[in-house]
Amino acid sequence: MGEQPLFSAKAHVFQIDPATKRNWIPASKHAVTVSFFYDASRSVYRIISVGGTKAIINSTITPNMTFTKTSQKFGQWADSRANTVYGLGFATEQQLQQFSEQFKEFKEAARLVREKSQEKFELINAGLNIAAPQLSQGLSEDRHSPPPLLCVNGPGEDKLFRSKSADIEQTSEKEHVKKMLSEGSVCEGNMETELYTLQASNSKLVAALHEANCSIEQWKKQLAEYQKETDRLREKVAELEAQSGHPASSEKSNEEPSHSVEEIEALIKAKDEEINTLQCKKSDFGELEKEREDVHKRMQELEEKNAELEQQVQRAEQTLASSLDARQRTESEVRKVIEVLDLKIFDLNDLRQNLAKLVDK
Repeated sequence: MGEQPLFSAKAHVFQIDPATKRNWIPASKHAVTVSFFYDASRSVYRIISVGGTKAIINSTITPNMTFTKTSQKFGQWADSRANTVYGLGFATEQQLQQFSEQFKEFKEAARLVREKSQEKFELINAGLNIAAPQLSQGLSEDRHSPPPLLCVNGPGEDKLFRSKSADIEQTSEKEHVKKMLSEGSVCEGNMETELYTLQASNSKLVAALHEANCSIEQWKKQLAEYQKETDRLREKVAELEAQSGHPASSEKSNEEPSHSVEEIEALIKAKDEEINTLQCKKSDFGELEKEREDVHKRMQELEEKNAELEQQVQRAEQTLASSLDARQRTESEVRKVIEVLDLKIFDLNDLRQNLAKLVDK
């Protein structure tokens, strides 16, 4: 295996709810081991946590990531590749601090690895740019100029041989160029992967920004509608207040005094009648008060009689209970006497039979 654990800690794992993007969903029922790994084959640092047989966290650390401590024992980071946000709840604040420091350290290491790969990629591109014209120039010279010859005079014909040193130089140069091209293609593939990831995250951010702008526009429209409605209600209230405080017209002002005097006289008469009726009722009220006192006294007498009757009933119940007990005792004694008499009668019968037998003999 190409990965080795560098640091491990126990924590409760959470993931952000993809629907609301606000609530946390527990990814583990209990605290699990969260470890930092280094993949030597890919030169990447990863955070991995396994719960049972399932990988809860598989996050590749990039230089753009940030681990944020939201409370004394909780921290989180966003993974654009996994399109989620991971949260970790630790048992102590010290464990959270250690994990945060390790995260920063491995993030810096990932940044250095990326910079080295970029430098290597730039060197390979520069080498390719330098080697390509030399190779093309050498190939063109090989095409247009005759190869070096070794002339060996034989007895009847000339034998021509290509130079071995030229063949060795060309093969080594071709191998070197192939090696450089392969390394360049690998780095180019890694860069294309990073570029694709960045483009995907950028498109997601643009979509989120567009949604936020749309929601802001909707809120602005609703706010404008609320303001219009408020202004309309204020105008209506002002109109009603103006109508309630508006002076009467001249025609009504001439007619109103006569009506108001008649109404006042009618009200005075009505009040006089009410006063008379109240005075009449006052005497009736005194009589009613006396009747109420009499009824109250009768009620008290009845309650006292009722209490006495209840006491009598209780005494009668006690007497009845005692008489029932005496009756039960008497019945039991009578039963005992009857049993004794039965025994005596049985004995007398036996005695009579025995006497009869003796007389017969």
